[in-house]
Amino acid sequence: QLKLVESGGGSVQAGGSLKLSCEADVWIPSTYCMAWFRQDPEKERAGVAGIYGIYTGSPASYYADSVKGRFTVSRDNTKNTLYLQMNSLEPEDTAMYYCATGNGPCDLTDMKTMRTWGQGTQVNVSA
Repeated sequence: QLKLVESGGGSVQAGGSLKLSCEADVWIPSTYCMAWFRQDPEKERAGVAGIYGIYTGSPASYYADSVKGRFTVSRDNTKNTLYLQMNSLEPEDTAMYYCATGNGPCDLTDMKTMRTWGQGTQVNVSA
């Protein structure tokens, strides 16, 4: 069974950067979306960024409006690893970040489209 393991979380000051990684223990086809979601205790889990169709000539990347221009999602197929480069971090980015994958294009508005989830990695951004 597919297992996803996140790493790279931590504590930073506002304006800082972190890079999250999500390693899969098996190869994930390009027909699967790989995505990042986040959740803090007071909110529902929400999509952050995703990538789909990595083996095509132009893979599609998806971003929540709140992170566009600050976060970059990427995938290294040789390492079965998904990344999330987070720059210009804000206190509002504080959350548990989860890696997930599901068949088909990414739909960051519907977490039910994701079939497998990691355990999460915590990101704390202080003012």
